[in-house]
Amino acid sequence: MREIPAAPRRALVTGGASGLGAAAAARLRDDGLEVVTLDLSSATGVDVTADVADDAALARVAEQVGPIDVLVNSAGIVGPGVPLLQTTPDQWRGVLDVNVVGTVNTLRVFVPGMVERGFGRVVNIASMAGKDGNPGLAAYSASKAAVIALTKSVGKELATTGVLVNAVAPAVIATPMNATTAPDVLAHITSLIPMKRVGRAEEVAELIAWLCSERVSFSTGAVYDISGGRATY
Repeated sequence: MREIPAAPRRALVTGGASGLGAAAAARLRDDGLEVVTLDLSSATGVDVTADVADDAALARVAEQVGPIDVLVNSAGIVGPGVPLLQTTPDQWRGVLDVNVVGTVNTLRVFVPGMVERGFGRVVNIASMAGKDGNPGLAAYSASKAAVIALTKSVGKELATTGVLVNAVAPAVIATPMNATTAPDVLAHITSLIPMKRVGRAEEVAELIAWLCSERVSFSTGAVYDISGGRATY
């Protein structure tokens, strides 16, 4: 009897219009996954336009795209690049809504199906800022610290379900998101990297692809630095 080949795994990558999201989507396609990209922007190459901070919109996306086996939470914003005392409540809400609530929303919408099927891979994009706390980027640093704690909590909650939840914590990466970072802030955080260079999106995508694969089977709730040697814990 002829064996019917298994259907490819299906991945959803948020923030897929550019930067780490676009690089991750391309790398996952190289691994044979069927990838759906989601972004607030309707740029070329984006399959679905939605705001991750809008849980109702994400529920509609789930109905539209169907079952998802792999989720990469790459949607994020840097927010204000000024000292904490110069920030406003609205700026904080804007950063937390996208970086934290947006990640929570995608987990709540797409992970139940993974649990039901007994397989899933989730990779949340955190940052070294969430470990060290970058001066002039308090809102961003706090939001990424929240993503790290969220990953650890959810990883433990889902540990026996077949769904693995891990995070990557990049240092400075050459992406459009960093194009708006204040030059002095960017220079400071780049100076902290022992390899004396910024990272490339495709380097981060390699780590993401590994964490999305079946080659990873005994890691969940973990945070993987990709920082050129910059790490404190």
